[in-house]
Amino acid sequence: MLYDGALRFLEQALTGFNFDDPLESNQTIHNNVQRAQEIISELNTSLDLQRGGELASTLHHLYEYMDHKLSESNLRKEPAGIQETIRRLTVLRDAWRQMLSGQAGDALAANGRTTLSACV
Repeated sequence: MLYDGALRFLEQALTGFNFDDPLESNQTIHNNVQRAQEIISELNTSLDLQRGGELASTLHHLYEYMDHKLSESNLRKEPAGIQETIRRLTVLRDAWRQMLSGQAGDALAANGRTTLSACV
């Protein structure tokens, strides 16, 4: 859900580049990028770097990188860093979704086997 929220804010930030009014454009970009950065920061601080191994370390560096790209895009009012972050977050979200659906499928299959064994 956090990935989805960050992606929604970044998509909304991109709409700011289409506004004719500079104030509305800048506020839309700035406010939505900051909201996405807050989510990315929360994802980053929730990592357990002591026990998370290489995955936690890699995610930490990736979240730091995305935060930096968003800061640059926000400061310069250029969409490239926002678009790159959207691509990276989408890959992460989809990977987590696939992994979790696989675990749910494994759990359902195991539960089904247990239920079937109990019935026999």
